[in-house]
Amino acid sequence: MSSGTTPAFDPANVQGDILVGLPKKSQQYIIFQIDDNVTAFRQHLAKLIPLITTTSQVMQDRAKIAANKKAAQEQGKAPELLKLSGVNIAFSHAGLVKLGITDDIGDSAFTGGQLKDAPTLGDQGTTVNGTFVPDWIPAFKSTIHGVILISGDSDVTIAATRLAIEAIFNFGAHNATLHEVITLQGTVRPGAEKGHEHFGFLDGISQPAVQGIDTNPNPGQETVRQGIMLCGREGDSVTTRPSWALDGSFLALRYLFQLVPEFNTFLKSNAITSTGLSPAEGSELLGARLVGRWKSGAPVDLAPLKDDPALGADPLRNNNFRYAFPDDPNTADRCPFAAHTRKTNPRADLEDPPINASTESRRIIRRGVQFGPEVSPAEAATGKTQQGRGLIFVAYQSNIPNGFQFIQHSWANNVNFPPKQPVPPSTAPVVPGFDPIIGQASDITSRTLIGTDPGNQGNSLSLPTQWVVPKGGEYFFSPSIPALRTTFALSS
Repeated sequence: MSSGTTPAFDPANVQGDILVGLPKKSQQYIIFQIDDNVTAFRQHLAKLIPLITTTSQVMQDRAKIAANKKAAQEQGKAPELLKLSGVNIAFSHAGLVKLGITDDIGDSAFTGGQLKDAPTLGDQGTTVNGTFVPDWIPAFKSTIHGVILISGDSDVTIAATRLAIEAIFNFGAHNATLHEVITLQGTVRPGAEKGHEHFGFLDGISQPAVQGIDTNPNPGQETVRQGIMLCGREGDSVTTRPSWALDGSFLALRYLFQLVPEFNTFLKSNAITSTGLSPAEGSELLGARLVGRWKSGAPVDLAPLKDDPALGADPLRNNNFRYAFPDDPNTADRCPFAAHTRKTNPRADLEDPPINASTESRRIIRRGVQFGPEVSPAEAATGKTQQGRGLIFVAYQSNIPNGFQFIQHSWANNVNFPPKQPVPPSTAPVVPGFDPIIGQASDITSRTLIGTDPGNQGNSLSLPTQWVVPKGGEYFFSPSIPALRTTFALSS
């Protein structure tokens, strides 16, 4: 940090969604603008601080959830949901300026904002009078000052918490100090789809462990220093931040729509049959090789040709791989080089010889939640999306250019990543292609990748549809509790 000795880490100072994650069945993201009476807003913010859920509180809540599940299991019954609610808040750079906070926080992406960053991320759009305008919904093209996160066990719990927050800021009244730009509503998918994103794949498996927080990481789970996620801690690459930035984290939010019927139609139309599979099996295998995991969560590097649901459900095994089998560096026998999970977390592709590069600074902690209804019978029959659904993507890091921005621009969108040497006797360069799930290109016809068919690995597969469509986003800073008290809020 800019001066002084760094205080000892205290989880009670860190907002709870960053390192541990707010427990949720449902969640709202209230995107807001601060109104003209900034002093009154800061006074109201002081009244919100007691409602903000800290990392210590989340740890306690998760211990209660675990104890509740254990007690129910011992009684031979399904656990009842505990009534829990969580609240966090974060501010954009425009929000800091509105509050009169003009310190250089040391993150160029945050300062510029995601609207300006959209072409770097590869979002589709048009250039108007020399300015790129992404194909986002209008709310995200307007000025955004901050976001309030509300999580809970149900919509009813969230509604009650929201009423309390609205009362603090006088929502809708003549003396309101903030107003809503848009609220994003997310819900964990039902039944057996819990934990799965809308394409059907188990998500959130390969989160990094954080030193001093995750004291018993699972096999294969990389432990990163606290400063990879928290400003001012060991591992933070920026040493000139203002002192109030300590224990804060940058939040990258993306409003991502998923074209699920179209994705499923593509898998059926391009089913892998070279290995003697039925069309249904070949369709499932293609999906697994595009993602890098089967829908169960089993990694294709460990289960290359057939799903292994027991492996996918086992946290002691489902992340314990590195793309380091003898055949992994030079063939796509197990996993295509451009598979989504390999693009966004390349493991041995960078960490082992001949590159020997650490990927610690590229790690992010992903949160977020799914939104929208399940695919309807009509959508499934026509193969056309009729109702909006997708992912409210949220990622935390201490450095957006090193983390989220780099992963999207330099890995997912980079056809030459991960770098691969020609396989003798061939001297032709190996071009893995785009990340088939989140890789973006200004020319949609250029989206291709190789290696999807294990029996014909040199073939290039064209990806004619971008199945994940960004419709908005912003970069925020999630301050520590002490910073909220001393820098952001005012006592009345």
